[in-house]
Amino acid sequence: MTMHRRVGMALLLLSVTVLLGCGGHHGGSHKSNVPAAKKHDDDHDHGPGPHNGVVFDFGKWHCEFTVDHKAGEATIYVLTATGNKPVAIHIEKPLLSIKKPQFQVELKAVPQSGDPEGKSSRYVAKHEHFAKEQEFEGTLSGVVDGKPYVADFKEEEHNLEKK
Repeated sequence: MTMHRRVGMALLLLSVTVLLGCGGHHGGSHKSNVPAAKKHDDDHDHGPGPHNGVVFDFGKWHCEFTVDHKAGEATIYVLTATGNKPVAIHIEKPLLSIKKPQFQVELKAVPQSGDPEGKSSRYVAKHEHFAKEQEFEGTLSGVVDGKPYVADFKEEEHNLEKK
């Protein structure tokens, strides 16, 4: 295979991956990201999640970010593409990167009732900064089925009022 053909095939595969990761737009106010850490602006609002947190896209799933200030922990709930039911997946190296104050914390799988062994619909991280009442903004990253995913989220005042 010539070098030009290899480059062409690589670009074609990248294009297909990006296009397949961009389904289901709803209009609103946050950035979404697609597989392979390829970022793009895709503003749409999912409304509050089942736990009154901020919902955002994470590949073909939705995730919900919540904070328990008293416990000093953040929880990521993995939801179906419609964003209303839990779905258990295995996220390798799940990492929360928070913008202000800037810090990173690894998430631990804390399976909910009914989650199959080796998968979880809930991931939890403890950090002293989560004890402070504020609006958090950051990024969730991890690997699912060999594919890296990156997704941005941002709590806004209306999200916090519902907690």
